[in-house]
Amino acid sequence: MVTDPIADFLTRIRNAQMARHRIVEIPASNVKKRITEILYDKGYIMKYKFEDDSKQGLIKIALKYDAQTKEPAIKSLERISRPGLRQYSKPADIRRVQNGLGIAVVSTSKGVMTDKEARANNVGGEVMCTIY
Repeated sequence: MVTDPIADFLTRIRNAQMARHRIVEIPASNVKKRITEILYDKGYIMKYKFEDDSKQGLIKIALKYDAQTKEPAIKSLERISRPGLRQYSKPADIRRVQNGLGIAVVSTSKGVMTDKEARANNVGGEVMCTIY
């Protein structure tokens, strides 16, 4: 039983990259689907596919690596807010990741979005994870 599905999502991606896998399969949820879309939009993964099965569905993610050095496109995936200690921030207080080079995924009242989108829409929320 997984108590923190977002941490499990990030760990599966992290482990697949360390093992140099090309594709990783993750059980689906609406929040995980939105985080996957953000990763794709920001260029951290090559492509993704949502598949329905008899249970909850699957997310298939094609991981992205540098062509010459074979290094993963994602250098770090870090869970910020966790079930034992939720981290909420106002729009002005959301920290920049790696001086603006990375992104933070924020769950707001207007949906899951990046830290830059949250500041632009002037909404705060739960800072779920950082990616760079």
